[in-house]
Amino acid sequence: MNIDQDKLHELLGKFVGDLGATMSAGTIVIGEKLGLYKAMGGPNETVTAKELAARTDTNERYVREWLNAQASSGYVEYDAESDAYYMTDEQAFVLTNEHSAAYLPGAFVLATSALKATPKITERFKTGEGLGWHEHDEGLFCGTELFFRPGYATHLINEWIPSLQGIEERLKEGGKIADVGCGHGASTILMAQAYPNSKIYGFDYHEESIKTARRKAEEAGVSDRVTFEVAKSKEFPGEDYDLVTFFDCLHDMGDPVGAAAHVKESLSEGGSWMIVEPFAGDNVEDNLNPVGRIYYSASTLICTPASLSQEVGLALGAQAGEERLRNVAREGGFGSLKRTAETPFNIILEARAS
Repeated sequence: MNIDQDKLHELLGKFVGDLGATMSAGTIVIGEKLGLYKAMGGPNETVTAKELAARTDTNERYVREWLNAQASSGYVEYDAESDAYYMTDEQAFVLTNEHSAAYLPGAFVLATSALKATPKITERFKTGEGLGWHEHDEGLFCGTELFFRPGYATHLINEWIPSLQGIEERLKEGGKIADVGCGHGASTILMAQAYPNSKIYGFDYHEESIKTARRKAEEAGVSDRVTFEVAKSKEFPGEDYDLVTFFDCLHDMGDPVGAAAHVKESLSEGGSWMIVEPFAGDNVEDNLNPVGRIYYSASTLICTPASLSQEVGLALGAQAGEERLRNVAREGGFGSLKRTAETPFNIILEARAS
């Protein structure tokens, strides 16, 4: 074995960084759950461990260790002279503003919850069996909403729906939407708020998520125009939908072609199917980057097992790429599929019958 010391040190440095990131993930979840980041105050406002503990009714010794972990990670700043901590504008934007597309604590709620399935997934590597979405820790469902909701809030109404052919006008006048795989209903509720003349239906096979979505619709004041029902992607009821949406869920489905065929049958004339999927190129080498790393890892723990737990079990994975998605739409009976928008984390596709 011929070891290049420089390459070895570079590789070890990556592992040190990854180990620190892995360990710090739990501290980010603690900060989100206990409101520690938000309680630190505005950007550049200093706070001591004692003050932050008092604001959040937590233990000072735990808070001090937590603050030092955040400062070591570069998530907050430390002022040695005053023995106090503060956030820059950028840190506060990412860690305290839930309306920002860059709000990231939810991603760590998702990640730490997904990791709890590691023992089960390890066994599935041997047996080839799947692991359903509903079999994961419940924190995964909350974390998924926290992670994706800011991006949806930023882009869905302002960019993604306007990019579709003639759909925005229909929805403003009073259209009909099916949001399939809606989870806790973040996307469904956003559309209900933006298009009060439209009737919107959210569907998900996970009963507990539907219960949560109904509660959130009540809290948002849109329960009069949004309906949530338990239904699978190939069985959701209704017809003449002007828009059917799949947010970050098509690749999780066992039979995405069957789901596509059902969508086509449910659309009105001139209606569109909007598919929001993780950003990915068509070739593996296109995705060997930081974003691809996140999605391939999540796909190993969540997406691929979810598909393998269902009939057909096509297992597209979270980095399927546009061409494979195009094949799914084509085999499901759609005549065209085009990319209408994108972000660093998502591609937005519009499928139409012709």
